[in-house]
Amino acid sequence: MTRIMIIVGSVRPGRIGLPIAQWVRESVEAAGHEVDFADLAEIGLPFLDEPAHPAKKQYTQAHTIAWSERVDAAGAVILVTPEYNHSYSPALKNALDFLFREWSRKPVAFVSYGGVSGGLRGVTALEPVLLALGMVRSTADVIIPGASRQIEDGALAHDESRESALQAVIDDLASLAGPLAALRT
Repeated sequence: MTRIMIIVGSVRPGRIGLPIAQWVRESVEAAGHEVDFADLAEIGLPFLDEPAHPAKKQYTQAHTIAWSERVDAAGAVILVTPEYNHSYSPALKNALDFLFREWSRKPVAFVSYGGVSGGLRGVTALEPVLLALGMVRSTADVIIPGASRQIEDGALAHDESRESALQAVIDDLASLAGPLAALRT
């Protein structure tokens, strides 16, 4: 069993990322893994407000300490991320930038959504950020083009190929989590 952190990367009112992330959560739990559901709208991190660089891990703010503990405890991360203007959500970037060491050697995968590209331009823009943080990119992802048309009654509509893609994400993260945890200690 792996502890998988699911980060909801959008904080916009009316966001569709929440029902998408709920679908991810249900699938991860059904696969027998523990979930830390990190909804950035609920967490409400302010714009980075620590006096020292995150690499020093000398946190002074209660919200940073709590965020650090949650990320440290995760064995893997799924970023449920929209595409904002051919890039990624500023709330997600801020949440990543708050910490440094906690992300190192953590396997990460994307469930991206958006219009025609399904969020891929945002994923492409995030990849160098994740590399700089030392995260290890899964080879599996879920891409949801036209996502707004796939939310029905507050839930993501069923799609077999998408279900299969998410199972590949979960399996890949679980297989990476153990060997990478050994490198973090």
